[in-house]
Amino acid sequence: MLGTSLLELTPSELPVPGSSQPYRRRQLADWLYRHGVDSFDAMTNLPERWRQELASRYSISPFARVERFLSQDGSVRYLFTLRDGKQTEAVYMPYRHRKTVCLSSMVGCPAGCRFCATGALGFGRNLTKAEILGQLLAVARGEECPPRSLRNVVLMGMGEALLNFDHAIGSIRTMIDPMALAMSPRRITVSTVGLPAKIVRLAAEKLPLVLAVSLHAPDDETRKGIIPTAHAYPIEEIIEALHVWQESGGRRVTVEYTLLRDVNDRAWQASQLQKRLEGLTVHVNLIPFNPWPNSGFQPSSKAATEEFRARLEAAGLSVSVRYSRGRDAAGACGQLALTRVGSEA
Repeated sequence: MLGTSLLELTPSELPVPGSSQPYRRRQLADWLYRHGVDSFDAMTNLPERWRQELASRYSISPFARVERFLSQDGSVRYLFTLRDGKQTEAVYMPYRHRKTVCLSSMVGCPAGCRFCATGALGFGRNLTKAEILGQLLAVARGEECPPRSLRNVVLMGMGEALLNFDHAIGSIRTMIDPMALAMSPRRITVSTVGLPAKIVRLAAEKLPLVLAVSLHAPDDETRKGIIPTAHAYPIEEIIEALHVWQESGGRRVTVEYTLLRDVNDRAWQASQLQKRLEGLTVHVNLIPFNPWPNSGFQPSSKAATEEFRARLEAAGLSVSVRYSRGRDAAGACGQLALTRVGSEA
């Protein structure tokens, strides 16, 4: 039976043999996070007896199987089968000057957003810290690049990260640990559907992360129609929590807004969104809806998208239209549904 994954431990908790010098812990951390190996046999500068001892007590990769699905735009969707048979996904997105990985925090998602294929799956379970970190390391192995070359992470895959708070934040603390991936927290984005109490708790962590809030509507009536859990979290309470986030030293908030034809893309909704965001330092990401079978929604027209963007910009807001990558491999925003679409490699 496989033991606890070493990825569950912080770098300072990694085991060392007997009364060995602390440099052995550094060597072990380097194999995990600099070289990204998933085998104790690969740790060639560690004493063989110690490697055998580690293998008898611990594991490294938390996955039973890893599959890659290529998109024509160069992005790669990863499908992970966990040790208990459940599955989750991540997406690798290479850009000219950076490499970004979109990680999942759950199997499925409890938020149930009606326009999101992941929400249609329902909730499976929370991922462990090792299963979140393991996605990043598995992507590095799959793309044949050092783990530390993956400098941008977004927790925007399957799940609501703030409902898996301890494991999600634990994985982030290992990502930024100098002994592990030494990543800048300013290059890590945590996405949430908008959970006021959890946003306030995240603010108390004092991590200079990017916070992305999936608002998707400026009024409660529309939001409740497309996000079932919105009944419990009025927009006013979400906005109040965002003020707490920024007042406690949090950085600019990214507002995610998926445009749905004749649902949330009207001119009055753009005006109301601008009013909701007054007093906050925000950037609005307008996301064209990525269709999936039987969703019941259509993407807004280009004209409606441009008008919505123009109205927000005229009000002084920072705005961009984010066209998702990986659509042909079912890896675009809102499409993750554990499918085998795309070119398998």
